[in-house]
Amino acid sequence: MKISVVIPAFNEEKLLVQTLRSVKTAARAFERRGWTAELIVCDNNSTDRTAELARGEGAQVVFEPVNQISRARNTGAATATGDWLIFVDADSCPCPELFDEVAEVILQGQSLGGGSLVHMETAHFWARAACRAWNRISRWKTWMAGSFIFCEARAFRQLGGLSQELYVSEEIEFSERLKALARKEGKRVVILHRHPLLTSARKLHLYSPKDYFRLLARVVFTRGQVFKDRSACIPWYDGRR
Repeated sequence: MKISVVIPAFNEEKLLVQTLRSVKTAARAFERRGWTAELIVCDNNSTDRTAELARGEGAQVVFEPVNQISRARNTGAATATGDWLIFVDADSCPCPELFDEVAEVILQGQSLGGGSLVHMETAHFWARAACRAWNRISRWKTWMAGSFIFCEARAFRQLGGLSQELYVSEEIEFSERLKALARKEGKRVVILHRHPLLTSARKLHLYSPKDYFRLLARVVFTRGQVFKDRSACIPWYDGRR
C-alpha cells in the first residue's frame, strides 16, 4: 500500500516546515504497517521560500501557476502515485494517531474516504464556538474540512478531483460527490473524531470578525455564488500570512 500526502502551499514559509515535520512523524503510522508514503507539496505560485523549504524537508515539489486551492490540490494529486491520497493544509499538523485512524479505515475496506474534526489553536471564544459548530455540522452532514481530506486515489480521479469553479468551499462540493459515489458502490464516507486535526488560528489574527461577517453576508446574498469569485475570497487569496 502506498499513501500520497499532498500539501497545497501559497506563500507558506512561516508554517510549512512545522507542517511537513508533523506529517513525516505521523506517516510512521503507515511505515509500521509496511506501507510507503510520499510527500508532495504543490507550490501555488508562491513568491517566498515555500518551494525551497519544502525541498529542504525532502518533499517532492510541483508547481501550479494559477492561484486556486482546488487547482493546487488537483495538481499535486496528478503527480501522486499512491493508492490513497491525503490532503493536508500547509498550516495544519496531523498527529500520528490521526494517520493511524486513516490506516484503520483503509484496512476495513468499507470507505472511499473521509475527513477529520478540527481543533483550532486559539483562545478566542467566538473562534472556539465557530470551530465546535463546524465540527457538529461536519459529523451531521459528513462534510470534510478542506484542511484534511483522505480519499482512495481511484475514486478521486473517477470524480475528476476538486471543482475548479470554486475558490472556497470546494471540499463541501467534493464531499457530496464522494458520498454519492460511495453509496453507489455500497461504501461510505467517514469523519474521524478521536484525534482532531490541529490547525492554525492565524486568520483570526489577520482578519476581524467584521471581515468574516461581511463575507458571510455576501455568501447568503449571492446564495454561494461568491465562492466562484476569487477577488471576494480575501482571507484565502490576498496573500496575508
